[in-house]
Amino acid sequence: MSFLKKLFGGGKAPEPEAAPEEYNGFTIRATPYQEAGQWQMCGVISRTVGGELKEHRFVRADRFPSREDAMAFTLQKARQIVDLSGNRIFS
Repeated sequence: MSFLKKLFGGGKAPEPEAAPEEYNGFTIRATPYQEAGQWQMCGVISRTVGGELKEHRFVRADRFPSREDAMAFTLQKARQIVDLSGNRIFS
């Protein structure tokens, strides 16, 4: 029965999306997802460059027991990526 629930969208409701964070002209969204009973670090860094929206999606191997922890560390990692790479992340 659980296979059918997954197939047709039954079961747990999706987690609400986190509010994006503005950081040094970039927009950061934490988008962790559940994997093997834990939360996988995942996020999106975006910025409008030359009138075009550019996005850089990243996933790291780090997993956390709670969604809140995964979101906090994802935002921290995204800030680090912005600080180290700036617009080069879109190359």
